Amino acid sequence: MEKNNKKTINGWAFYDWANSVYPLVVTTAIFPIFYEAVTSTKNSAGEVISDTVSLFGYNFVNTELYTYTIAMSFLIVSAISPLLSGLADYIGDKKRFLQFFCYLGASACASLFFFDTAYLGISMLLIMLTSIGFWGSLVFYNAYLPEIATTDLHDKISAKGYGLGYIGSSLLLIALLVAIQVFGMPAKWSFVITGLWWAGFAQITYSRLPKKVQGIKPKANLLNGFQELNKVLKQLKELTTLKRYLRAFFIYSMGVQTVMLMATLFGKKEIMGMPDSGLIISVLLIQFVAVGGAYLFSWVSKKIGNVQALIIAVLMWVGICIAAYFIYTPIGFYALAGVVGLVMGGIQSLSRSTYSKLIPVETKDTASFFSFYDVTEKIGIVIGMFAYGAIEALTGSMRNSVLALIVFFALGLILLLLVPRKRVLENA
Repeated sequence: MEKNNKKTINGWAFYDWANSVYPLVVTTAIFPIFYEAVTSTKNSAGEVISDTVSLFGYNFVNTELYTYTIAMSFLIVSAISPLLSGLADYIGDKKRFLQFFCYLGASACASLFFFDTAYLGISMLLIMLTSIGFWGSLVFYNAYLPEIATTDLHDKISAKGYGLGYIGSSLLLIALLVAIQVFGMPAKWSFVITGLWWAGFAQITYSRLPKKVQGIKPKANLLNGFQELNKVLKQLKELTTLKRYLRAFFIYSMGVQTVMLMATLFGKKEIMGMPDSGLIISVLLIQFVAVGGAYLFSWVSKKIGNVQALIIAVLMWVGICIAAYFIYTPIGFYALAGVVGLVMGGIQSLSRSTYSKLIPVETKDTASFFSFYDVTEKIGIVIGMFAYGAIEALTGSMRNSVLALIVFFALGLILLLLVPRKRVLENA
């Protein structure tokens, strides 16, 4: 296959346009609002009198069960990702796996139209399968990048994908918001439209990506993915700076990802008088501000270094958690959403770029290092989400869960301060 082929690259990047509607529309915006509404019992005045649901004979707070379900999906993906990578290498056909997980996620997403508390087990399974489909497809989507382009174009092409994803998902969310608020479309139709958008636009990607990469022979080991992760783990023993940075990232990312995944449900349950349309507007606000935040922190990192910029970002996250505990009004929530967007864009982009700078220059196993990075992040999300749900169940308030996330950020901050500052790593 010819590398740096414009048509192939555009086709690859367009999968971001296709699949990014899931994390924005379903995970962040419309579904959390829908879920909280259908799993809560309200009185005639619209006040929630019960937010408890029953599953397999156990009672859960509705948002607690949601956090456990999402956490379990990340745990499953973390466990199977190395096996899937090894299997794809063994067969030599990433495209088939990309399609399988895409269709799994898109069909499960569309099936959320039938979400029913009378069949809560099946309904929660659909949520889990949608998440597994999305994150599972990314394993193979990301693995195509080294095969379609030379390393000098990776940053540019990756950014192009993120840009398309941001534009596409924002356009669909705005259209759905208009359809719901102006034309009275039931919210559950959003899940069908999202699934169709995801699977439909993915056809452009499938039509341009090769089924098998010419000149690359299948590997004869199904456990190759696990072996690659083990190889990186052994190398980390000798890479003190990278090892300490990964520890810090693992801890503070627990807090970052949990806040991002639960922000809408927090606003729905804890902010008095917050309309559903206001929650979606706050999500869009976060999206728009995050772009500027990424560029701002990139500029800051050039001035003072990546690690120092990350320290500032983590300190801001501590402030966000404290502020969230004391905010009760929509205006305060909007203001906090703007700050979240600013620091969210910055910490996500800086975390990955800092990691790339700390990987040994001479290594040829960059894919293995980033696979290790992805698994680390997902396991962190599992811990963060389970902790968030458990604290809400024990204390009866999501505010206490948010406040407890300070522990993750504080520990991450301490570990960042322990990352060595060496001249050879002056850019980080």
